[in-house]
Amino acid sequence: MIYDITRKVTAALPVWPGDTPFQVTPMLRKAEGASVNLTTLTMTAHLGTHADAYYHYADDGAFIGEMPLEAYIGPARVVTVTKADGPLMPDDVGEVQGAQRLLIHSPVSELGAVWPEQFPYLSVTLIDWLAGQGIRLIGLDSPSVDAFDSTDLPCHHALRRHHLVNLEALDLRAVPDGDYELVALPLCLDGACGSPVRAILRKAVMREA
Repeated sequence: MIYDITRKVTAALPVWPGDTPFQVTPMLRKAEGASVNLTTLTMTAHLGTHADAYYHYADDGAFIGEMPLEAYIGPARVVTVTKADGPLMPDDVGEVQGAQRLLIHSPVSELGAVWPEQFPYLSVTLIDWLAGQGIRLIGLDSPSVDAFDSTDLPCHHALRRHHLVNLEALDLRAVPDGDYELVALPLCLDGACGSPVRAILRKAVMREA
């Protein structure tokens, strides 16, 4: 079974305040005599479900096309937290041993395509602890791994310091907690600070020893 954990991209999908929303502009139309329908897309690199590049918050960081692809595919664990606002701590996520990738399901997922007035975010304490547990990727349904009003972005920088990657704005409404295989590859974009992803989960297959 495949769970699609990607937020549907529409013109109504909220973006970070002041960022560029999604727009489709028809350039050619079959109905007007063209041989094909051709559209141009205008949008932020952080539209909907997306991956951040290190360049997003560090001038010497990697562009999204240079980020390690192997981090975005492989075993992942979904855990539900009840906290609706504020920093997440190790006690909030519980046992993660052997997870490799952690996807955090908070009350934000249940809001659907609505900008959350408040949301939980990571803490440096949690990131340091998860890195020590062997986690390579942390995904949230929140719009940022840092607090909305943060300007120094300590959690973003902590992820880079530990060579972790992140996903933001996941949709985990329909996904039971448990172990899965994650596929959430960013586009190979040169010079870009992030990329939308098509994120899916497949139920992990238990193999006999």
